[in-house]
Amino acid sequence: MVVMPFHWSPSPPPAPQRLTLWAHQSLSPKGFVGFVGVTAAMLALPLITQIGHPGLWVLLPCLLAALGGLWAALARNARDRTVSEDLVLTAGDVTLTRHGPRGQQQDWQANLHWLRLTLHATGGPVPQYLTLSGGGRVVELGAFLTEAERITLKADIEQRVAELR
Repeated sequence: MVVMPFHWSPSPPPAPQRLTLWAHQSLSPKGFVGFVGVTAAMLALPLITQIGHPGLWVLLPCLLAALGGLWAALARNARDRTVSEDLVLTAGDVTLTRHGPRGQQQDWQANLHWLRLTLHATGGPVPQYLTLSGGGRVVELGAFLTEAERITLKADIEQRVAELR
């Protein structure tokens, strides 16, 4: 069974339909520590041959800088993956709230009757680019999902919108 990085809250129509989407989290905090620990151990191997030799003091800062850079890059990547989107469908309107990786929030709202979902096979920043349009604006949905997930998501949303209309 494939786990999709989105979830519909369990409420039958005509109750509001709430969809939560999130970015993939492939590296857990435990995996983060394990990866950095194994990398530190591998970087320490050349240092063992230099114990008691002045070359140790040349290698040590370089290897510590490499390990610190790896830690910083993985930590930054983990912060950037905290993006999520909440889509709420009601009988009258649709609301999309995007929670960015650095705490920023963007909101969009439109009338459900005028909502249009479009899956752009090409021409978008990612293949199978999914957009919502209505209320005079076009917004992206789930750009952090895979192509197959966006195709499945479009079908799910269309089904829920049809049930609400």
